[in-house]
Amino acid sequence: MRATLETPYADARADGLSFALGLPPLDALAVLPVERAGLTVEFRLLGASHQVIAGPLSETVACLPDATEPLPGRASTTVPGWTYDFAATTAAHSDATAFARAVEAVCARLADRGDALTGAFPGSPHAVTALTLEETAREEAGLGWRTWHAYPQTREIVMTRSRLLTSSPGPKAGDSNPSAYGRRMS
Repeated sequence: MRATLETPYADARADGLSFALGLPPLDALAVLPVERAGLTVEFRLLGASHQVIAGPLSETVACLPDATEPLPGRASTTVPGWTYDFAATTAAHSDATAFARAVEAVCARLADRGDALTGAFPGSPHAVTALTLEETAREEAGLGWRTWHAYPQTREIVMTRSRLLTSSPGPKAGDSNPSAYGRRMS
């Protein structure tokens, strides 16, 4: 799903992003619920980036008011019945053409997917945040998702990859409380 957003983005640089687990649902500009692996996964576009709520976990990558540490390259935690892994990288492009091509490639790849949410912010056609589900390995029970945060001012794209895998025995999908197991990681 592609959403044309009317609210300017609140995060203007990759180094302004931080990471938090367990936050309650934040005000969203667009929301896409998707069913996968017995869970409802909710992709949420925020003016300050994204939030994903999946079963017992909420992941927020955004410019958070009280966060002072940068986005971590890696993080992991466990919640009852689940293991969560997160990774983030930033790609800096040397010129506007290379940056535009990279953003357009992500948008084209996700354009017809029912499990993807792409938001275009006003001011630049390349001010984009995108989220999509990702297949996990056949031997893994759970789900994964990827996100892209494009910053035209600095020609940076922040890419994240997250996995939420079940441990035996797994909780029921209805047993989720995203804020019960939360902690903020900056």
